[in-house]
Amino acid sequence: MKASDLFVRALEAEGVEYIYGIPGEENLDFLESLRTSGIRLILTRHEQAAGFMAATHGRLTGRAGVCLATLGPGATNFVTAAAYAQLGAMPMLMLTGQKPVKASKQGHFQIVDIVDMMKPLTKYTRQIVSADNIPARVREAFRRAEEERPGAVHLELPEDIADEESDAMLIPKAHSRRPVADDKAISWAVDAIGNARRPLLMVGAGANRKTTARMLREFVDKLGIPFFTTQMGKGVVDETHPLWLGNAALSSGDFVHRAIDEADCIINVGHDVIEKPPFFMRKGLRTVIHVNYFGAEVDTVYFPQIEVVGDIANSVWRMKQRLEPQSHWDFGFFDRVRAAMLEHLAEGADDERFPIYPQRLVADLRRVLGPRDILCLDNGMYKIWFARYYRCREPNTLLLDNALATMGAGLPSAIAAKLVFPDRNVVALAGDGGFMMNSQEIETAVRLGLNLTMIVVRDDAFGMIKWKQANMEFPSFGMDMGNPDFVRYAESYGARGHRPGSAAELEPLLRRCLHEPGFDLIEVPIDYSDNDRILNREIQQRSAAL
Repeated sequence: MKASDLFVRALEAEGVEYIYGIPGEENLDFLESLRTSGIRLILTRHEQAAGFMAATHGRLTGRAGVCLATLGPGATNFVTAAAYAQLGAMPMLMLTGQKPVKASKQGHFQIVDIVDMMKPLTKYTRQIVSADNIPARVREAFRRAEEERPGAVHLELPEDIADEESDAMLIPKAHSRRPVADDKAISWAVDAIGNARRPLLMVGAGANRKTTARMLREFVDKLGIPFFTTQMGKGVVDETHPLWLGNAALSSGDFVHRAIDEADCIINVGHDVIEKPPFFMRKGLRTVIHVNYFGAEVDTVYFPQIEVVGDIANSVWRMKQRLEPQSHWDFGFFDRVRAAMLEHLAEGADDERFPIYPQRLVADLRRVLGPRDILCLDNGMYKIWFARYYRCREPNTLLLDNALATMGAGLPSAIAAKLVFPDRNVVALAGDGGFMMNSQEIETAVRLGLNLTMIVVRDDAFGMIKWKQANMEFPSFGMDMGNPDFVRYAESYGARGHRPGSAAELEPLLRRCLHEPGFDLIEVPIDYSDNDRILNREIQQRSAAL
């Protein structure tokens, strides 16, 4: 069999349905093999966007998303997407081409050592130097990408290797189970929780797995222990649950941090130090139990006293089985925190000011989107508002990036989400800065006939950094910019563009866009003038009064 055919067969054996990317001349053998396969090529307008799509595919399915680029500039455009997947624990395989490795006729034209370049950004990177190695390399790449902790992997297929012949056989997936935690570690955790007066559960990014989510819901329902989440743990347990205490969107001072300060035992399930710290540990004040697939990575703000290392779902289930609600547990203060937080979160939901108030934008989207619909955020000031105010009912229904926190991923992520879940409504939301970094992918969405809604919140600035610049009492400098007419911009791609003239117009416009076929872009001017008052001073004053 031709090596490129063998490679595609190996991908099919791994269950690959889509490959996102842009091929070049070094990929032409592979492209021809792909043409006659059952895998669909999603041709994008930029390799970075293709990488974001593949990473999001992996995030939503647990199976490695695949993206394709040529050598040199095509491959280097994968760098940000590689970091996005690696830091965000999203399984992704990057495939890149290369000049012939056995005989070169073009010197070093376009040649960059992509394998070395990818080493700091991936779990596994290899150049394929023999067609016979393809089955093993592909199987190992998928195994590495998908095992805990998931992340990015890379394979380089030179064009002369792609043209070789091989009799190699495909390597099937192995049956495996993750190791479980030691029984003594479970006992330590159970004793600490049972003896605590105010235990508190934290749900992090590593808990955002299907089986773990189910076990955590059972844990909360049986024991009645209040919980909060990190940004990438949102929705693992339903955030309308009466025991939800909020999201650690801010580093300190929020209502949830008052609960954390009062807790004497925090059960930290799936915490990943890649995320901003959900709380700061201080020596001797509380017991922190680390429940994860791997041991704690200790730093100055995270040094747990008990570690339960093994399959998270199994660990949570075993703790639940050995624990019963304790009469000495006292959650009265947590109840007051939750009541004050919910009162605060409800404010602004119907605010009529325009440009739109952030709380109104969040509330309108929450009102129109169903429990399983997906909202894909880019990165900007609005992310804090959505992390705090948007209450998720299901896992992976608010896709935000609290790891690399890169701009430009919102629209590509939404495209992948719609391909993975065509029956769900999918909305992308970006600031004007992040949107323009990959706005060309509107053409991809239109060409694919996807039913998507894109919201561009416009403040004509890099708003997050402008806010922080002001907080540090620096004069405003280097953050303001101009923008195109986004309505006409969308229309130039064959999409529909909309510009509401008041806050009252947004919700009915959203409902109409979600029910019409095709791509809709809504330009919404936003009012960030209360960022400091609400997210800094008011939260801290009101939470301190509890």
